Amino acid sequence: PHFLEVRLDRQPKAVLVDGHQMRGGQFFPDAELNFARNLLPREDDEPALFFRCEDQELTIWSWRRLAAEVSVLAQALAAAGISAGDRVGALLPNRPEAVAAFLATASLGAIWTSCSPDFGLDGLVQRFGQTAPKLLFASDGFRTIGKERACTDKLAELARQIPRLAKIVVLPVLTERVDISAVPGAVGWEDFCGNFAARPLEFAPQPFNHPIAIVYSSGTTGVPKCIVHGAGGTLLQHKKEHQLHCDIRPGDRVFYQTTCAWMMWNWLVSALASGASLVLYDGSPHFPHKASLFDLIDECGITHFGASAKYLDACRKYKIEPLRTHRLTSLRCILSTGSPLAPDSFDYVYQSIKPDVHLASISGGSDILSCFVLGDPSAPVRRGEIQTPGLGMAVDVFDEAGRPLRGAAGELVCTRPFPSMPVAFWGEGGAEKYRAAYFEKNQGVWTHGDLAEIRPSGGIVIYGRSDAMLNPGGVRIGTAEIYAQVERIEEVIESLAVGLKRGGDEDIVLFVTLKEGAVLDAALTKKIKDEIRKNLTVNHVPAMIVAAPELPRTKSGKLVELAVRDVLNGKAVKNTSSLANPQSLDFFAEVSRRLTSGG
Repeated sequence: PHFLEVRLDRQPKAVLVDGHQMRGGQFFPDAELNFARNLLPREDDEPALFFRCEDQELTIWSWRRLAAEVSVLAQALAAAGISAGDRVGALLPNRPEAVAAFLATASLGAIWTSCSPDFGLDGLVQRFGQTAPKLLFASDGFRTIGKERACTDKLAELARQIPRLAKIVVLPVLTERVDISAVPGAVGWEDFCGNFAARPLEFAPQPFNHPIAIVYSSGTTGVPKCIVHGAGGTLLQHKKEHQLHCDIRPGDRVFYQTTCAWMMWNWLVSALASGASLVLYDGSPHFPHKASLFDLIDECGITHFGASAKYLDACRKYKIEPLRTHRLTSLRCILSTGSPLAPDSFDYVYQSIKPDVHLASISGGSDILSCFVLGDPSAPVRRGEIQTPGLGMAVDVFDEAGRPLRGAAGELVCTRPFPSMPVAFWGEGGAEKYRAAYFEKNQGVWTHGDLAEIRPSGGIVIYGRSDAMLNPGGVRIGTAEIYAQVERIEEVIESLAVGLKRGGDEDIVLFVTLKEGAVLDAALTKKIKDEIRKNLTVNHVPAMIVAAPELPRTKSGKLVELAVRDVLNGKAVKNTSSLANPQSLDFFAEVSRRLTSGG
Protein backbone atom coordinates (compact mmCIF):
# COMPACT_ATOMS: atom_id res chain seq x y z
CA PRO A 1 0.00 0.00 0.00
CA HIS A 2 2.83 2.42 0.80
CA PHE A 3 4.76 1.91 -2.46
CA LEU A 4 1.60 2.23 -4.57
CA GLU A 5 0.36 5.19 -2.52
CA VAL A 6 -2.96 3.61 -1.61
CA ARG A 7 -4.97 6.16 0.36
CA LEU A 8 -6.07 4.50 3.59
CA ASP A 9 -8.50 5.78 6.20
CA ARG A 10 -7.14 3.36 8.78
CA GLN A 11 -3.61 1.97 8.64
CA PRO A 12 -3.18 -1.82 8.79
CA LYS A 13 -1.56 -3.64 11.69
CA ALA A 14 -1.23 -6.94 9.82
CA VAL A 15 -0.49 -7.70 6.16
CA LEU A 16 -1.85 -11.25 5.91
CA VAL A 17 -3.71 -13.32 8.46
CA ASP A 18 -4.04 -17.12 8.06
CA GLY A 19 -1.84 -17.00 4.98
CA HIS A 20 -1.12 -20.73 5.26
CA GLN A 21 -4.60 -21.57 3.95
CA MET A 22 -5.61 -20.51 0.46
CA ARG A 23 -9.28 -19.71 1.09
CA GLY A 24 -8.98 -18.40 4.62
CA GLY A 25 -6.15 -15.92 4.11
CA GLN A 26 -7.10 -12.26 4.67
CA PHE A 27 -5.02 -9.30 3.56
CA PHE A 28 -4.94 -6.16 5.73
CA PRO A 29 -8.05 -7.21 7.74
CA ASP A 30 -7.96 -4.15 10.01
CA ALA A 31 -7.35 -1.52 7.29
CA GLU A 32 -10.06 0.81 5.98
CA LEU A 33 -10.29 2.72 2.71
CA ASN A 34 -12.69 3.98 0.08
CA PHE A 35 -12.21 2.73 -3.47
CA ALA A 36 -13.60 5.86 -5.16
CA ARG A 37 -11.35 8.16 -3.15
CA ASN A 38 -8.35 6.33 -4.59
CA LEU A 39 -9.65 6.71 -8.14
CA LEU A 40 -10.02 10.46 -7.83
CA PRO A 41 -6.46 11.54 -6.95
CA ARG A 42 -6.78 15.00 -8.51
CA GLU A 43 -9.35 17.69 -9.26
CA ASP A 44 -8.12 20.02 -12.00
CA ASP A 45 -8.85 21.02 -15.57
CA GLU A 46 -6.64 18.42 -17.26
CA PRO A 47 -8.48 15.67 -19.18
CA ALA A 48 -9.66 12.70 -17.14
CA LEU A 49 -11.96 11.02 -19.68
CA PHE A 50 -12.04 11.01 -23.47
CA PHE A 51 -15.08 9.45 -25.13
CA ARG A 52 -16.19 8.63 -28.63
CA CYS A 53 -19.17 6.64 -29.88
CA GLU A 54 -18.33 5.33 -33.36
CA ASP A 55 -18.31 8.30 -35.80
CA GLN A 56 -19.66 10.87 -33.34
CA GLU A 57 -17.70 13.82 -31.97
CA LEU A 58 -15.10 13.35 -29.25
CA THR A 59 -16.21 14.31 -25.72
CA ILE A 60 -13.71 15.27 -23.01
CA TRP A 61 -14.32 15.47 -19.26
CA SER A 62 -11.77 17.16 -17.02
CA TRP A 63 -10.84 15.78 -13.60
CA ARG A 64 -12.82 18.67 -12.13
CA ARG A 65 -15.94 17.77 -14.11
CA LEU A 66 -15.61 14.08 -13.23
CA ALA A 67 -15.43 14.94 -9.53
CA ALA A 68 -18.47 17.20 -9.88
CA GLU A 69 -20.51 14.53 -11.66
CA VAL A 70 -19.56 11.96 -9.01
CA SER A 71 -20.56 14.38 -6.25
CA VAL A 72 -24.00 15.04 -7.75
CA LEU A 73 -24.69 11.36 -8.44
CA ALA A 74 -23.57 10.33 -4.95
CA GLN A 75 -25.95 12.83 -3.37
CA ALA A 76 -28.78 11.64 -5.59
CA LEU A 77 -28.08 8.00 -4.73
CA ALA A 78 -28.04 8.77 -1.02
CA ALA A 79 -31.33 10.65 -1.35
CA ALA A 80 -32.77 7.60 -3.12
CA GLY A 81 -31.93 5.49 -0.07
CA ILE A 82 -28.73 3.86 -1.33
CA SER A 83 -26.20 3.11 1.41
CA ALA A 84 -23.26 0.81 2.11
CA GLY A 85 -23.93 -2.79 1.03
CA ASP A 86 -26.82 -1.99 -1.32
CA ARG A 87 -26.44 -3.22 -4.89
CA VAL A 88 -26.54 -0.66 -7.70
CA GLY A 89 -26.93 -2.11 -11.18
CA ALA A 90 -25.90 -0.61 -14.51
CA LEU A 91 -27.00 -1.26 -18.06
CA LEU A 92 -24.91 1.43 -19.72
CA PRO A 93 -22.62 1.86 -22.71
CA ASN A 94 -18.92 2.43 -22.04
CA ARG A 95 -19.12 6.20 -21.62
CA PRO A 96 -18.23 8.86 -18.99
CA GLU A 97 -21.58 8.66 -17.19
CA ALA A 98 -20.92 4.98 -16.45
CA VAL A 99 -17.57 5.82 -14.83
CA ALA A 100 -19.16 8.61 -12.76
CA ALA A 101 -22.01 6.35 -11.64
CA PHE A 102 -19.56 3.63 -10.60
CA LEU A 103 -17.44 6.04 -8.57
CA ALA A 104 -20.52 7.59 -6.95
CA THR A 105 -21.73 4.11 -5.96
CA ALA A 106 -18.31 3.23 -4.54
CA SER A 107 -18.07 6.51 -2.63
CA LEU A 108 -21.08 5.40 -0.55
CA GLY A 109 -19.80 1.87 -0.01
CA ALA A 110 -22.56 0.43 -2.20
CA ILE A 111 -21.84 -2.51 -4.53
CA TRP A 112 -21.67 -2.02 -8.31
CA THR A 113 -22.80 -4.67 -10.79
CA SER A 114 -23.04 -4.02 -14.52
CA CYS A 115 -23.99 -5.52 -17.87
CA SER A 116 -24.12 -3.92 -21.31
CA PRO A 117 -27.25 -2.69 -23.13
CA ASP A 118 -26.97 -5.32 -25.86
CA PHE A 119 -27.74 -8.14 -23.39
CA GLY A 120 -31.00 -9.97 -23.96
CA LEU A 121 -33.74 -9.96 -21.33
CA ASP A 122 -33.13 -13.55 -20.15
CA GLY A 123 -29.42 -12.88 -19.64
CA LEU A 124 -30.19 -9.76 -17.60
CA VAL A 125 -32.79 -11.50 -15.43
CA GLN A 126 -30.36 -14.35 -14.76
CA ARG A 127 -27.76 -11.85 -13.53
CA PHE A 128 -29.66 -9.00 -11.88
CA GLY A 129 -32.31 -11.43 -10.66
CA GLN A 130 -29.66 -12.99 -8.42
CA THR A 131 -27.99 -9.81 -7.17
CA ALA A 132 -31.26 -7.85 -6.85
CA PRO A 133 -30.05 -4.27 -7.34
CA LYS A 134 -32.10 -1.63 -5.54
CA LEU A 135 -31.47 0.92 -8.31
CA LEU A 136 -30.45 0.55 -11.93
CA PHE A 137 -28.61 3.04 -14.12
CA ALA A 138 -29.59 2.35 -17.73
CA SER A 139 -29.45 3.95 -21.15
CA ASP A 140 -32.48 4.33 -23.38
CA GLY A 141 -30.60 2.45 -26.09
CA PHE A 142 -27.22 1.82 -27.69
CA ARG A 143 -25.43 2.24 -30.99
CA THR A 144 -23.55 -0.32 -33.07
CA ILE A 145 -22.33 -0.28 -36.68
CA GLY A 146 -24.05 3.08 -37.19
CA LYS A 147 -27.47 1.85 -36.08
CA GLU A 148 -29.37 2.81 -32.95
CA ARG A 149 -31.41 0.34 -30.93
CA ALA A 150 -33.87 1.25 -28.16
CA CYS A 151 -33.87 -0.53 -24.79
CA THR A 152 -37.08 0.78 -23.20
CA ASP A 153 -39.20 -2.33 -23.79
CA LYS A 154 -36.46 -4.46 -22.24
CA LEU A 155 -36.18 -2.11 -19.26
CA ALA A 156 -39.94 -2.27 -18.66
CA GLU A 157 -39.92 -6.06 -18.61
CA LEU A 158 -36.80 -6.15 -16.45
CA ALA A 159 -38.52 -3.93 -13.87
CA ARG A 160 -41.49 -6.28 -13.79
CA GLN A 161 -39.37 -9.39 -13.31
CA ILE A 162 -37.12 -8.00 -10.54
CA PRO A 163 -39.49 -6.70 -7.84
CA ARG A 164 -36.69 -5.29 -5.64
CA LEU A 165 -35.69 -2.89 -8.43
CA ALA A 166 -37.37 0.27 -7.16
CA LYS A 167 -35.87 2.87 -9.50
CA ILE A 168 -34.39 2.94 -13.01
CA VAL A 169 -32.38 6.04 -13.88
CA VAL A 170 -32.43 6.41 -17.67
CA LEU A 171 -29.61 8.11 -19.55
CA PRO A 172 -30.65 9.44 -22.99
CA VAL A 173 -28.13 8.36 -25.63
CA LEU A 174 -30.34 7.90 -28.70
CA THR A 175 -30.59 10.68 -31.27
CA GLU A 176 -34.34 10.97 -30.74
CA ARG A 177 -35.74 11.07 -27.22
CA VAL A 178 -37.90 8.10 -26.30
CA ASP A 179 -40.83 7.91 -23.91
CA ILE A 180 -39.84 6.14 -20.66
CA SER A 181 -43.20 6.53 -18.92
CA ALA A 182 -44.06 2.87 -19.55
CA VAL A 183 -40.97 1.71 -17.62
CA PRO A 184 -41.95 1.09 -13.95
CA GLY A 185 -39.88 3.22 -11.59
CA ALA A 186 -38.14 5.07 -14.42
CA VAL A 187 -36.77 8.59 -14.00
CA GLY A 188 -34.69 10.62 -16.41
CA TRP A 189 -31.01 11.13 -15.62
CA GLU A 190 -31.34 14.90 -15.32
CA ASP A 191 -34.45 14.62 -13.16
CA PHE A 192 -32.61 12.20 -10.85
CA CYS A 193 -29.70 14.60 -10.40
CA GLY A 194 -31.45 17.93 -10.92
CA ASN A 195 -31.91 18.93 -7.28
CA PHE A 196 -28.23 18.63 -6.38
CA ALA A 197 -25.17 20.79 -6.96
CA ALA A 198 -21.54 19.72 -6.88
CA ARG A 199 -19.85 20.04 -3.51
CA PRO A 200 -16.61 18.66 -1.98
CA LEU A 201 -16.58 14.91 -2.33
CA GLU A 202 -17.28 12.71 0.67
CA PHE A 203 -16.11 9.11 0.90
CA ALA A 204 -17.42 6.51 3.34
CA PRO A 205 -14.50 4.47 4.76
CA GLN A 206 -15.04 0.71 4.50
CA PRO A 207 -13.13 -2.40 5.61
CA PHE A 208 -10.35 -3.47 3.23
CA ASN A 209 -12.37 -6.45 1.93
CA HIS A 210 -15.71 -4.64 1.70
CA PRO A 211 -17.41 -5.63 -1.59
CA ILE A 212 -16.87 -3.14 -4.39
CA ALA A 213 -18.31 -5.01 -7.38
CA ILE A 214 -20.15 -8.17 -8.41
CA VAL A 215 -19.12 -9.53 -11.80
CA TYR A 216 -20.65 -12.46 -13.61
CA SER A 217 -19.19 -15.60 -15.13
CA SER A 218 -20.04 -16.16 -18.78
CA GLY A 219 -22.92 -18.49 -17.89
CA THR A 220 -22.22 -20.84 -20.80
CA THR A 221 -22.46 -23.93 -18.57
CA GLY A 222 -25.44 -22.83 -16.48
CA VAL A 223 -26.77 -19.85 -14.56
CA PRO A 224 -23.98 -17.23 -14.28
CA LYS A 225 -21.99 -17.22 -11.05
CA CYS A 226 -22.04 -13.90 -9.17
CA ILE A 227 -18.45 -13.22 -8.15
CA VAL A 228 -18.02 -10.65 -5.36
CA HIS A 229 -14.77 -8.66 -5.30
CA GLY A 230 -13.36 -6.61 -2.46
CA ALA A 231 -12.29 -2.97 -2.69
CA GLY A 232 -8.80 -3.21 -1.20
CA GLY A 233 -7.64 -6.34 -3.01
CA THR A 234 -8.94 -5.08 -6.35
CA LEU A 235 -7.28 -1.70 -5.88
CA LEU A 236 -3.91 -3.16 -4.85
CA GLN A 237 -3.91 -5.67 -7.69
CA HIS A 238 -4.89 -3.13 -10.34
CA LYS A 239 -2.38 -0.50 -9.22
CA LYS A 240 0.36 -3.14 -9.19
CA GLU A 241 -0.54 -4.34 -12.67
CA HIS A 242 -0.92 -0.84 -14.08
CA GLN A 243 2.19 0.76 -12.61
CA LEU A 244 4.66 -2.13 -12.47
CA HIS A 245 3.55 -4.46 -15.27
CA CYS A 246 2.28 -1.83 -17.74
CA ASP A 247 4.33 1.23 -16.72
CA ILE A 248 1.25 3.45 -16.50
CA ARG A 249 2.25 6.88 -15.19
CA PRO A 250 0.39 10.08 -14.23
CA GLY A 251 -0.76 11.82 -17.39
CA ASP A 252 -0.78 8.67 -19.54
CA ARG A 253 -3.87 7.91 -21.60
CA VAL A 254 -5.19 4.38 -21.35
CA PHE A 255 -7.63 2.69 -23.73
CA TYR A 256 -9.24 -0.74 -23.69
CA GLN A 257 -11.83 -1.92 -26.20
CA THR A 258 -14.48 -3.23 -23.81
CA THR A 259 -18.07 -2.98 -22.67
CA CYS A 260 -19.28 -2.47 -19.10
CA ALA A 261 -20.11 -6.20 -18.99
CA TRP A 262 -16.47 -7.36 -19.21
CA MET A 263 -14.05 -7.34 -16.28
CA MET A 264 -11.62 -5.36 -18.43
CA TRP A 265 -13.91 -2.36 -17.93
CA ASN A 266 -13.26 -2.50 -14.18
CA TRP A 267 -9.55 -2.93 -14.90
CA LEU A 268 -9.56 0.07 -17.25
CA VAL A 269 -11.42 2.40 -14.87
CA SER A 270 -8.91 1.67 -12.09
CA ALA A 271 -6.18 3.33 -14.17
CA LEU A 272 -7.57 6.60 -12.80
CA ALA A 273 -5.92 5.65 -9.49
CA SER A 274 -2.51 6.00 -11.16
CA GLY A 275 -3.33 9.53 -12.34
CA ALA A 276 -3.90 8.36 -15.93
CA SER A 277 -6.71 9.50 -18.21
CA LEU A 278 -9.14 7.00 -19.72
CA VAL A 279 -10.09 6.81 -23.37
CA LEU A 280 -13.56 5.27 -23.68
CA TYR A 281 -15.09 3.92 -26.87
CA ASP A 282 -18.58 2.58 -27.48
CA GLY A 283 -19.64 0.69 -30.58
CA SER A 284 -18.10 -1.51 -33.25
CA PRO A 285 -14.28 -1.33 -33.32
CA HIS A 286 -14.25 -1.46 -37.13
CA PHE A 287 -16.81 1.31 -37.74
CA PRO A 288 -16.96 3.63 -39.63
CA HIS A 289 -13.83 2.05 -41.15
CA LYS A 290 -11.53 -0.85 -40.29
CA ALA A 291 -8.79 1.30 -38.71
CA SER A 292 -11.06 3.52 -36.60
CA LEU A 293 -9.43 2.66 -33.28
CA PHE A 294 -5.99 3.57 -34.60
CA ASP A 295 -7.40 7.00 -35.49
CA LEU A 296 -8.31 7.31 -31.81
CA ILE A 297 -4.69 6.66 -30.77
CA ASP A 298 -3.50 9.69 -32.73
CA GLU A 299 -6.45 11.88 -31.85
CA CYS A 300 -6.29 11.29 -28.07
CA GLY A 301 -2.59 10.59 -27.62
CA ILE A 302 -3.19 7.07 -26.32
CA THR A 303 -0.15 5.61 -24.56
CA HIS A 304 -1.64 2.20 -23.69
CA PHE A 305 -3.90 0.53 -26.25
CA GLY A 306 -5.83 -2.59 -25.21
CA ALA A 307 -7.92 -4.91 -27.34
CA SER A 308 -8.82 -8.56 -27.71
CA ALA A 309 -6.54 -11.04 -29.41
CA LYS A 310 -9.31 -11.56 -31.96
CA TYR A 311 -9.31 -7.83 -32.78
CA LEU A 312 -5.57 -7.85 -33.51
CA ASP A 313 -5.95 -10.97 -35.63
CA ALA A 314 -8.84 -9.37 -37.54
CA CYS A 315 -6.67 -6.31 -38.25
CA ARG A 316 -4.01 -8.66 -39.60
CA LYS A 317 -6.55 -10.38 -41.83
CA TYR A 318 -7.89 -7.00 -43.02
CA LYS A 319 -4.27 -6.04 -43.87
CA ILE A 320 -4.46 -2.87 -41.78
CA GLU A 321 -0.99 -1.29 -41.56
CA PRO A 322 -1.05 1.56 -39.02
CA LEU A 323 2.74 1.80 -39.28
CA ARG A 324 2.21 3.25 -42.78
CA THR A 325 -1.03 5.20 -42.21
CA HIS A 326 -0.83 6.60 -38.65
CA ARG A 327 1.70 8.47 -36.49
CA LEU A 328 1.24 6.51 -33.23
CA THR A 329 3.98 8.61 -31.60
CA SER A 330 2.32 8.46 -28.16
CA LEU A 331 1.85 4.68 -28.14
CA ARG A 332 4.13 2.78 -25.72
CA CYS A 333 2.17 -0.39 -24.90
CA ILE A 334 -0.29 -2.69 -26.66
CA LEU A 335 -2.30 -5.01 -24.40
CA SER A 336 -4.13 -8.13 -25.53
CA THR A 337 -6.45 -10.55 -23.73
CA GLY A 338 -9.73 -12.43 -24.15
CA SER A 339 -8.05 -15.44 -25.77
CA PRO A 340 -4.46 -16.55 -26.41
CA LEU A 341 -2.52 -14.20 -28.70
CA ALA A 342 -1.26 -16.22 -31.66
CA PRO A 343 2.45 -16.02 -32.62
CA ASP A 344 1.46 -14.51 -35.99
CA SER A 345 -0.22 -11.65 -34.14
CA PHE A 346 3.06 -10.90 -32.35
CA ASP A 347 4.64 -10.62 -35.81
CA TYR A 348 1.80 -8.43 -37.03
CA VAL A 349 2.11 -5.96 -34.15
CA TYR A 350 5.84 -5.45 -34.62
CA GLN A 351 5.81 -5.47 -38.41
CA SER A 352 2.61 -3.52 -39.12
CA ILE A 353 1.77 -1.40 -36.05
CA LYS A 354 4.91 -0.26 -34.22
CA PRO A 355 8.32 -1.94 -33.96
CA ASP A 356 9.34 -0.48 -30.57
CA VAL A 357 6.08 -0.93 -28.66
CA HIS A 358 5.75 -3.10 -25.54
CA LEU A 359 3.36 -5.91 -26.53
CA ALA A 360 1.82 -7.39 -23.39
CA SER A 361 -0.37 -10.44 -23.75
CA ILE A 362 -2.21 -10.80 -20.43
CA SER A 363 -4.42 -13.49 -18.90
CA GLY A 364 -6.62 -13.70 -15.82
CA GLY A 365 -10.35 -13.35 -15.66
CA SER A 366 -13.53 -12.23 -13.96
CA ASP A 367 -12.74 -14.79 -11.25
CA ILE A 368 -9.90 -12.60 -9.93
CA LEU A 369 -10.79 -9.29 -11.64
CA SER A 370 -7.13 -9.10 -12.63
CA CYS A 371 -4.31 -11.19 -14.10
CA PHE A 372 -2.30 -14.26 -13.21
CA VAL A 373 0.22 -13.72 -16.02
CA LEU A 374 1.00 -10.54 -17.91
CA GLY A 375 3.64 -8.14 -19.22
CA ASP A 376 7.02 -6.92 -17.98
CA PRO A 377 8.21 -3.63 -19.54
CA SER A 378 11.79 -4.32 -18.41
CA ALA A 379 12.13 -7.73 -20.10
CA PRO A 380 12.20 -9.08 -23.67
CA VAL A 381 8.97 -9.95 -25.47
CA ARG A 382 9.16 -13.47 -26.86
CA ARG A 383 6.98 -14.46 -29.78
CA GLY A 384 3.96 -16.49 -28.66
CA GLU A 385 4.68 -16.17 -24.93
CA ILE A 386 3.22 -14.17 -22.06
CA GLN A 387 6.16 -12.58 -20.31
CA THR A 388 5.76 -13.28 -16.60
CA PRO A 389 3.55 -14.28 -13.67
CA GLY A 390 2.06 -11.35 -11.79
CA LEU A 391 4.22 -9.96 -9.01
CA GLY A 392 3.28 -11.59 -5.71
CA MET A 393 1.29 -14.33 -7.47
CA ALA A 394 2.42 -17.91 -6.73
CA VAL A 395 1.55 -19.12 -10.23
CA ASP A 396 2.44 -22.67 -11.24
CA VAL A 397 1.43 -25.38 -13.70
CA PHE A 398 0.42 -28.81 -12.39
CA ASP A 399 0.21 -32.17 -14.09
CA GLU A 400 -2.74 -34.52 -13.64
CA ALA A 401 -1.29 -35.81 -10.37
CA GLY A 402 -1.05 -32.29 -8.90
CA ARG A 403 2.74 -31.99 -9.30
CA PRO A 404 4.62 -28.97 -10.74
CA LEU A 405 5.19 -29.35 -14.48
CA ARG A 406 7.65 -27.62 -16.81
CA GLY A 407 7.93 -27.67 -20.58
CA ALA A 408 4.52 -29.26 -21.16
CA ALA A 409 0.86 -28.28 -20.90
CA GLY A 410 -0.94 -28.63 -17.59
CA GLU A 411 -3.39 -26.89 -15.26
CA LEU A 412 -2.68 -23.24 -14.41
CA VAL A 413 -2.79 -22.93 -10.60
CA CYS A 414 -1.99 -20.46 -7.84
CA THR A 415 -0.66 -22.03 -4.64
CA ARG A 416 -0.81 -19.14 -2.16
CA PRO A 417 -3.40 -16.46 -1.29
CA PHE A 418 -3.48 -13.22 -3.27
CA PRO A 419 -5.32 -9.94 -2.56
CA SER A 420 -7.90 -10.10 -5.36
CA MET A 421 -9.35 -13.51 -4.59
CA PRO A 422 -13.15 -13.19 -4.56
CA VAL A 423 -14.69 -12.17 -1.26
CA ALA A 424 -17.53 -14.60 -1.94
CA PHE A 425 -20.02 -15.85 -4.50
CA TRP A 426 -23.31 -13.99 -4.07
CA GLY A 427 -26.45 -15.84 -3.14
CA GLU A 428 -27.59 -19.07 -1.57
CA GLY A 429 -24.97 -21.82 -1.70
CA GLY A 430 -22.30 -19.30 -2.64
CA ALA A 431 -19.62 -20.82 -0.39
CA GLU A 432 -20.01 -24.27 -1.93
CA LYS A 433 -20.06 -22.86 -5.47
CA TYR A 434 -16.87 -20.94 -4.69
CA ARG A 435 -15.13 -24.07 -3.39
CA ALA A 436 -16.29 -26.18 -6.34
CA ALA A 437 -15.23 -23.57 -8.90
CA TYR A 438 -11.56 -23.33 -7.89
CA PHE A 439 -10.56 -25.79 -5.14
CA GLU A 440 -12.21 -29.09 -5.99
CA LYS A 441 -9.62 -30.41 -8.45
CA ASN A 442 -6.48 -29.65 -6.42
CA GLN A 443 -7.35 -29.46 -2.73
CA GLY A 444 -6.28 -26.16 -1.19
CA VAL A 445 -4.84 -24.80 -4.46
CA TRP A 446 -6.56 -22.36 -6.79
CA THR A 447 -7.09 -24.21 -10.09
CA HIS A 448 -8.03 -21.63 -12.67
CA GLY A 449 -9.30 -23.77 -15.53
CA ASP A 450 -6.69 -22.77 -18.13
CA LEU A 451 -4.35 -25.14 -19.92
CA ALA A 452 -0.88 -23.56 -19.70
CA GLU A 453 2.84 -24.22 -20.07
CA ILE A 454 5.82 -22.60 -18.35
CA ARG A 455 8.64 -22.39 -20.89
CA PRO A 456 12.39 -22.64 -20.06
CA SER A 457 12.58 -18.87 -20.62
CA GLY A 458 10.12 -18.37 -17.75
CA GLY A 459 7.47 -17.23 -20.22
CA ILE A 460 3.97 -18.68 -20.16
CA VAL A 461 1.81 -20.05 -22.98
CA ILE A 462 -1.96 -20.38 -22.54
CA TYR A 463 -3.49 -23.11 -24.69
CA GLY A 464 -7.14 -22.41 -23.92
CA ARG A 465 -9.62 -23.62 -21.33
CA SER A 466 -8.71 -26.95 -19.78
CA ASP A 467 -12.34 -28.08 -19.87
CA ALA A 468 -12.27 -27.61 -23.65
CA MET A 469 -9.04 -29.59 -24.02
CA LEU A 470 -8.99 -32.11 -26.86
CA ASN A 471 -7.93 -35.70 -26.19
CA PRO A 472 -7.62 -37.73 -29.43
CA GLY A 473 -5.98 -41.07 -28.77
CA GLY A 474 -5.25 -40.02 -25.19
CA VAL A 475 -3.05 -37.07 -26.29
CA ARG A 476 -3.87 -33.79 -24.48
CA ILE A 477 -4.15 -30.88 -26.95
CA GLY A 478 -4.97 -27.24 -26.29
CA THR A 479 -7.27 -25.65 -28.86
CA ALA A 480 -5.15 -22.49 -29.13
CA GLU A 481 -2.34 -24.55 -30.69
CA ILE A 482 -4.63 -25.46 -33.59
CA TYR A 483 -6.08 -21.96 -33.97
CA ALA A 484 -2.61 -20.42 -34.24
CA GLN A 485 -1.89 -22.57 -37.31
CA VAL A 486 -5.31 -22.45 -38.98
CA GLU A 487 -5.91 -18.73 -38.69
CA ARG A 488 -2.65 -17.84 -40.43
CA ILE A 489 -4.19 -19.31 -43.61
CA GLU A 490 -5.40 -16.50 -45.83
CA GLU A 491 -8.84 -17.91 -46.58
CA VAL A 492 -9.74 -18.54 -42.90
CA ILE A 493 -11.21 -15.80 -40.73
CA GLU A 494 -11.71 -17.78 -37.53
CA SER A 495 -11.77 -21.37 -36.30
CA LEU A 496 -13.15 -23.48 -33.45
CA ALA A 497 -12.10 -27.05 -32.58
CA VAL A 498 -14.06 -29.52 -30.46
CA GLY A 499 -13.91 -33.22 -29.65
CA LEU A 500 -16.50 -35.62 -31.06
CA LYS A 501 -16.86 -38.78 -28.99
CA ARG A 502 -16.43 -41.97 -31.03
CA GLY A 503 -16.73 -45.06 -28.85
CA GLY A 504 -13.95 -44.75 -26.30
CA ASP A 505 -11.95 -42.26 -28.35
CA GLU A 506 -12.35 -38.72 -29.61
CA ASP A 507 -12.07 -37.15 -33.06
CA ILE A 508 -11.18 -33.51 -33.58
CA VAL A 509 -13.78 -31.60 -35.59
CA LEU A 510 -12.60 -28.21 -36.81
CA PHE A 511 -15.12 -25.53 -37.79
CA VAL A 512 -13.92 -22.57 -39.84
CA THR A 513 -15.45 -19.33 -41.05
CA LEU A 514 -14.08 -18.20 -44.39
CA LYS A 515 -13.44 -14.95 -46.18
CA GLU A 516 -16.02 -13.86 -48.72
CA GLY A 517 -15.54 -15.85 -51.91
CA ALA A 518 -13.49 -18.62 -50.30
CA VAL A 519 -14.79 -22.21 -50.50
CA LEU A 520 -13.86 -25.16 -48.33
CA ASP A 521 -13.05 -27.53 -51.15
CA ALA A 522 -10.64 -30.47 -51.16
CA ALA A 523 -7.66 -28.19 -51.86
CA LEU A 524 -8.34 -25.84 -48.93
CA THR A 525 -9.09 -28.78 -46.61
CA LYS A 526 -5.73 -30.32 -47.53
CA LYS A 527 -3.99 -26.96 -47.07
CA ILE A 528 -5.38 -26.61 -43.55
CA LYS A 529 -4.49 -30.16 -42.56
CA ASP A 530 -0.98 -29.87 -44.03
CA GLU A 531 -0.35 -26.64 -42.11
CA ILE A 532 -1.38 -28.29 -38.85
CA ARG A 533 0.61 -31.48 -39.52
CA LYS A 534 3.73 -29.56 -40.54
CA ASN A 535 3.84 -27.23 -37.55
CA LEU A 536 2.31 -29.41 -34.83
CA THR A 537 1.82 -33.19 -34.92
CA VAL A 538 -0.35 -35.73 -36.69
CA ASN A 539 -2.43 -35.95 -33.50
CA HIS A 540 -3.48 -32.31 -33.97
CA VAL A 541 -4.87 -32.90 -37.47
CA PRO A 542 -8.70 -32.82 -37.39
CA ALA A 543 -10.66 -35.81 -38.57
CA MET A 544 -13.17 -33.47 -40.12
CA ILE A 545 -13.20 -29.80 -41.23
CA VAL A 546 -16.53 -28.01 -41.68
CA ALA A 547 -17.25 -24.48 -42.93
CA ALA A 548 -19.65 -22.68 -40.59
CA PRO A 549 -21.62 -19.49 -41.31
CA GLU A 550 -20.70 -18.10 -37.86
CA LEU A 551 -19.24 -19.28 -34.56
CA PRO A 552 -21.03 -18.83 -31.22
CA ARG A 553 -19.55 -16.29 -28.83
CA THR A 554 -20.28 -14.65 -25.50
CA LYS A 555 -21.32 -11.02 -25.11
CA SER A 556 -17.66 -10.11 -24.56
CA GLY A 557 -16.68 -11.76 -27.85
CA LYS A 558 -15.14 -15.01 -26.60
CA LEU A 559 -15.75 -18.15 -28.63
CA VAL A 560 -17.80 -20.80 -26.83
CA GLU A 561 -16.18 -24.15 -27.48
CA LEU A 562 -18.15 -26.02 -24.82
CA ALA A 563 -21.52 -25.11 -26.35
CA VAL A 564 -20.46 -26.44 -29.76
CA ARG A 565 -18.97 -29.57 -28.19
CA ASP A 566 -22.19 -30.29 -26.32
CA VAL A 567 -24.40 -29.74 -29.37
CA LEU A 568 -22.15 -31.89 -31.56
CA ASN A 569 -22.26 -34.71 -29.01
CA GLY A 570 -26.05 -34.56 -28.67
CA LYS A 571 -26.20 -32.71 -25.35
CA ALA A 572 -28.35 -29.72 -24.52
CA VAL A 573 -26.67 -26.35 -24.02
CA LYS A 574 -27.54 -25.27 -20.49
CA ASN A 575 -27.76 -21.53 -21.04
CA THR A 576 -28.06 -20.01 -24.50
CA SER A 577 -29.01 -16.58 -23.08
CA SER A 578 -25.33 -16.00 -22.32
CA LEU A 579 -24.54 -16.03 -26.05
CA ALA A 580 -24.43 -12.99 -28.29
CA ASN A 581 -25.65 -15.12 -31.21
CA PRO A 582 -27.53 -18.18 -29.88
CA GLN A 583 -29.08 -18.82 -33.29
CA SER A 584 -25.62 -19.89 -34.49
CA LEU A 585 -26.04 -23.19 -32.61
CA ASP A 586 -28.73 -24.30 -35.07
CA PHE A 587 -26.04 -25.00 -37.67
CA PHE A 588 -24.06 -27.23 -35.30
CA ALA A 589 -27.21 -29.10 -34.30
CA GLU A 590 -27.81 -29.86 -37.99
CA VAL A 591 -24.20 -31.09 -38.35
CA SER A 592 -24.77 -33.35 -35.34
CA ARG A 593 -27.95 -34.77 -36.90
CA ARG A 594 -26.10 -35.50 -40.17
CA LEU A 595 -23.28 -37.25 -38.33
CA THR A 596 -25.71 -39.32 -36.25
CA SER A 597 -27.61 -40.42 -39.35
CA GLY A 598 -24.39 -41.18 -41.20
CA GLY A 599 -24.68 -38.20 -43.55
